[in-house]
Amino acid sequence: MKDIKSILVLAPHPDDGEFGAGASIQKWASEGIRVHYVAFSPCIKSLPKGSLADTLHTEMQAATKVLGIAPEDLSMGDFPVREFPAHRQAILEKMVRLNKKISPDLVLMPNSMDIHQDHQVIYKEGLRAFKHCSMLGYELPWNSLEFKSNFHVKVSKQNIEKKYKALSCYASQTKRNYHDLDFLIGLARVRGVQVGAEYAEAFELIRWISH
Repeated sequence: MKDIKSILVLAPHPDDGEFGAGASIQKWASEGIRVHYVAFSPCIKSLPKGSLADTLHTEMQAATKVLGIAPEDLSMGDFPVREFPAHRQAILEKMVRLNKKISPDLVLMPNSMDIHQDHQVIYKEGLRAFKHCSMLGYELPWNSLEFKSNFHVKVSKQNIEKKYKALSCYASQTKRNYHDLDFLIGLARVRGVQVGAEYAEAFELIRWISH
């Protein structure tokens, strides 16, 4: 990661980036790498009944702070959840603007085999907008029938605990059965075994450009 000075995380929905790469993000941020985080939807339709419209935005601010992302490097779009395919061109144009503004060295996005319709749009348009950047696809096991784990980031238990702490900021989402510290540690152990480490997060290597 010596060539990487800035990272852009593309999260279709708030908490996707934390689930897929939270331990790595926390590790990189603690090492002084600037991490930008963009969520594309406030997911209003997915909120529990009676929630305020900005619930996930507020939770995202708290979660990304735990990971070490500066408030000025955080933003959220207003695309309606589960309707990204209808807004594909606008999403691409937003990404092109982000690329010009941030010029990231590395972009994190959903992996190519993620079956969620919104995640697929972010992946496909991300390829177009950031084709001259290094790109990694993060893992969300519940959205993939298969996953190519051919890039690993070794992390510590402390990194994973910070990831869990960040995810715990999403009080509106804690009902999910994979919102569990044992699950996060177990998955990190599996990925660590693949590379001879105690813990790791796995990614799909989409493109790597060495400077």
